[in-house]
Amino acid sequence: MPAMAPLYVSAGDRLVTVFGGGNVALRKIRHFDGFRIRVVSLKVLPEVEEEADEVILCEIAPATVRKYLEGAFIAVAATDSKQINAMIRDTAMEQGVLVNSAHGGGDVLIPSVIRRRNYSVCISSEGRVPAFPPYVAEVLDPVLDESFDSMMDVMSYVRPLVMGSIPEQRDRAEVLRRILHDDRIWERLRAGDVESAKAMAEGMVKE
Repeated sequence: MPAMAPLYVSAGDRLVTVFGGGNVALRKIRHFDGFRIRVVSLKVLPEVEEEADEVILCEIAPATVRKYLEGAFIAVAATDSKQINAMIRDTAMEQGVLVNSAHGGGDVLIPSVIRRRNYSVCISSEGRVPAFPPYVAEVLDPVLDESFDSMMDVMSYVRPLVMGSIPEQRDRAEVLRRILHDDRIWERLRAGDVESAKAMAEGMVKE
């Protein structure tokens, strides 16, 4: 497996072309929420049609794949055929389009994601053991309780104060680190007292 780098990519007006119209395609489409979604398949689920911006009903053949890869930022091979997915993957890579394949071998991997109000956590085995990331997400989900979102509220509140009152980058980083590691603040957050936690963090900035 080649070296891979975890990234967050802005959707903008970027097009994702998904080949396939079943449950696998639906799951992939939902991961790319915010992107323009084009679906190419002979048949599509009603849910897929609802999620997509454009649906092309046709057979997935080499000429079709080449045609509908045009303008795509990412291609997704999500049919139930390993051979067709391999053809889509290889064609996309030949055309310089990033590709994720349900049967592996592409240059884009879709991680398991835990989404919260203020942040998200992505988990990947980099294609080695696909069953592992969902398991890790299942274990972490109850651990990442509301107090973590509340800490983000606190940090969003104090960061401008830190940036405006502490000139040195190293000193700013140290203050933020101390706030994050302060057990008293975490106790207040776990008790649901966000305003008290903010006040305590603000006091640490002014020390």
